[in-house]
Parts: sequence; structure tokens; C-alpha cells
Amino acid sequence: MANVERLTMDTDYPDEPETQDGRRLRSQDSRKRIVQAMLELVHGGDVSPAADKVAARARVGLRTVFRHFKDMDSLYAEMAETIEGELRQVALQPFTAEDWRERVVEIVHRRSGAFERVGPFRRASDAHRHRSPFLEASAARLAAALRELLRAVLPPEVANDLATFEALDLLLSFESWMRLRREQRLGVDQARAVLESAVRKLIA
Repeated sequence: MANVERLTMDTDYPDEPETQDGRRLRSQDSRKRIVQAMLELVHGGDVSPAADKVAARARVGLRTVFRHFKDMDSLYAEMAETIEGELRQVALQPFTAEDWRERVVEIVHRRSGAFERVGPFRRASDAHRHRSPFLEASAARLAAALRELLRAVLPPEVANDLATFEALDLLLSFESWMRLRREQRLGVDQARAVLESAVRKLIA
């Protein structure tokens, strides 16, 4: 890993002809490396990595980080988009079950896997939501999208039953998953079994 003393020096690449295409490719590569470095640091447990750590991990100069991202908040915004993309991809997969109840159970399994993968990134995003309108809006947008995807699976009489729908939405939320995994210290299979049991009882 690059030494922190080198972070203010943009000496990451050898000299090359200063063509427009060359500069654009260098810029795109730098941006990808910065985002990847951020994701790797967060995945490793650092919910608030400093800019110099991101630069060192990406092997770019500190000035390069702030050339692509005006501040750390904009870098967290990029991470939030990664979270949204991951969860939307999972949510839009076609169901294998015909019965709506079994489709709800499929949602339990799909979301639990997705929440487990994006958990570190979501926790880092949540830690900064209080000072970031973008992250706040992103979280609200994602929650609304997941609610609507759940509503689309349910028959009208269940979707329109306030108590049942809200209870299902809570059980299938990221917050419920992380409560089971972190505070209640359940393993992945245990947490998934708890949610499936609760959901089945609710929609029986």
C-alpha cells in the first residue's frame, strides 16, 4: 500500500501522450479505483474512512480523490447508488413460486442474502445520513421501492390491510435483518429461519 506521505503527489501513472482520449481513460480508471477503494475499506469494517486512507488504498494522490469527488459526502453518495443497484437487481428477479404466500417467503430469502452483502455499506451510509440530504433521500427512495415491490406481490385484500402490510414491511426490512444479525447475534441461517417463520404465521 502506498505510504501516506505520498498522498499529495499525483505520481500514480507513467507519463503518456496528453491526448484527450488518454486523459479521459486515466480519469475513468482513477474514479473506478477510488470508488472500489472506498467499498473495500467499508466492507472491511471502517464505516467512515478518511480521504487519505481511500487515496492510499486506490493508489492515487489525495488531490485526485477530490478532483473526482468534491467532498467525502459525494463519495458516500456513489456508494449509496451501489447499494440501490444491488438491491434493485435482486428485487427484480422473476419469482419461481406461483402462490403469493410462497413468493413472500422468496422475498425473505432474496432480501436476506442481499442485506447480508450490502450490510457494511448500508451501515456506513446510515452513519452519515444525518448530515447528507442525498443519503437521506436515497434511503427513503429505496425503502419506498421495496414497499411497492412487496405490495405488488400481495393480493389486494392483504395489501390494503394496514396492520398486515406494515408488519410484513417491517419484517422484510434491512433494519429487522440487522437487528437479528447484530443485536440478537443470530447466524445467517438462523436469522432467515426466524423471519420466514414470522412471515408464514402472519400470512397464514
